[in-house]
Formats: sequence, C-alpha cells, structure tokens
Amino acid sequence: MANPFVHIELQTKDLAKAKDFYSKLFDWKLEDIPMSGGVGTYTMINVGEGTGGGMFTNPDPAVPPHWLAYVGVDDIQASTNKARELGATVVQDVMEVGGHGWLSVIIDPTGAAFAMWKPKME
Repeated sequence: MANPFVHIELQTKDLAKAKDFYSKLFDWKLEDIPMSGGVGTYTMINVGEGTGGGMFTNPDPAVPPHWLAYVGVDDIQASTNKARELGATVVQDVMEVGGHGWLSVIIDPTGAAFAMWKPKME
C-alpha cells in the first residue's frame, strides 16, 4: 500500500491520565523516552500488531487534546509542497525530529489535520 498511516499521536493536557486510561482500556505497552532538548517526555505506544504511536503533553494551552495521524512519505519536502499546491494549509513546515526523521503538519482543504513522516534511514 502506498503511503500508509505509520504513527498515531495523542497530544493531551494530562499525560498521566491518558496513559492510565489507554493502557488499561487497550492493554497498550507504554515506554517513556526523553524528548529532544529536554522539553519533556514522549510516551511510545506499542500496540503489538498494527500501527503504534505516541503521546505527549502539548504545552500550548490553546490547543485542545486530539489525536493526529501520520502518513509515511518517501520525500517529505515534495509531499508537503504538493499538499500546499493542492489547497492544503501547512501549519508546521518540514522539521527534523531529533535524529529520528522529519515531519510536517497539514490541514487539508476540508479542514482535517494530519501529519506526514519521513524516517531517517540509518
């Protein structure tokens, strides 16, 4: 399948409560890792089979808690530019995430948010 969903991320105001709820509800295995620059903790979600994800505390009080789906792409810059050309709004242009890869966040022409992800190849 071309460009599958590769990661699902929860941005929340109460990480401890979210971790407790989702780990009990779905039996997800959670692993805390430090975020780049020492700005907090990112919790990886291991679901076993299927697409996993992560969760973290969003520091912006104006952003409500939400899930964000990431689509895998081969060329993050070209895909971000193409989305823009097709009428999307780029709310986070391509940025590197630690040494893991690159992301961009898009609002599609219907108003729905999603992200694109290009992993760093080692």
